[in-house]
Amino acid sequence: MCLWFIINIFVIYLYKMLKNLLPVFNLIEEEIYKYKFTVFVPVYNAAETISLVFDSLNAQTFKDFEVIIINDGSSDNSHEVINSKLPDLSFDHTYINNIVNVNKFGILFEAVEKAKGEFFIIHDSDDQCTSNALETFLRQYNSIPSELKDKISGVTCKCKNQFGEEIGAKLPADPLYSNTFESSIKYGLSFEKWGLVKTRLLKSIKIDKFIVGKGMIPESFIWMIFAKNKFLTKYCSDVIRIYFVDNQNSLSTLKYDKKALGMGLYAIMFMNYFYEDYLLVYPKHFIKRLVSLLMASKYLKYTFKDYYQSIDSVILKIIFSVLWPFKSFL
Repeated sequence: MCLWFIINIFVIYLYKMLKNLLPVFNLIEEEIYKYKFTVFVPVYNAAETISLVFDSLNAQTFKDFEVIIINDGSSDNSHEVINSKLPDLSFDHTYINNIVNVNKFGILFEAVEKAKGEFFIIHDSDDQCTSNALETFLRQYNSIPSELKDKISGVTCKCKNQFGEEIGAKLPADPLYSNTFESSIKYGLSFEKWGLVKTRLLKSIKIDKFIVGKGMIPESFIWMIFAKNKFLTKYCSDVIRIYFVDNQNSLSTLKYDKKALGMGLYAIMFMNYFYEDYLLVYPKHFIKRLVSLLMASKYLKYTFKDYYQSIDSVILKIIFSVLWPFKSFL
């Protein structure tokens, strides 16, 4: 009897975990910021490339920014290389050397907590940016009509690869104001881009620490939250980031078991946040997320009931139930 009680409590706990692991957004009061920008540099095994990041930031024409560097348990000599470069940095900086790797999403919110800039930018440790990148971001934000600014979560610009080729299709309008759901689904802008986000909005997100260190969590968690809360992004055609296309640490190159929790939770977010407005308009995208959730379920320790009760849409519940017996074939 006691064992049965413990097992049932554990099952209930698992269900609550799955349903409640989604981020929570509660808008905080505006703060007084010391800098215009916080540039966050997440580092993992970047000993060979981090110097180029620092060169890009040293060369910025706009100087009102801080940089937060977090070494996420690198197994190479990134720590030694970073320490050797710190005396040469021309900007205010904070360096944190974490011994244990928890993946980018976890250290992102560690950086957000410490951020003192009005706008927050993620600069990956294996990319570069143009010398006018911050200046361009600020110019584009300042040109947003005043009546729109409260509704804006950030500004996003385009990238080119290391061969100088612009990445992605031409924007349908320049600038384009859209939420991140529609920019991807309606306008097909699901290619590599680069943007700033209002730090206030990031600080308004609370994540369950259970997911930190549980594999790769997609940054798109954040953009989905902003879209759900009716924030818009300003998309611009300025090309200000150099993205190295052979990056082996990207989400797409990971085995599914290393990203199952993140992809499963993302699928639940996608479906629950947007089914009321978009399910009948873009049904194939919701089916795709159902399939993604089924694939994730092969690697996660949850029951059919846990997944079923985590889906809000009755239609999607039914389709998920029909597909469940066939998940082993995915």
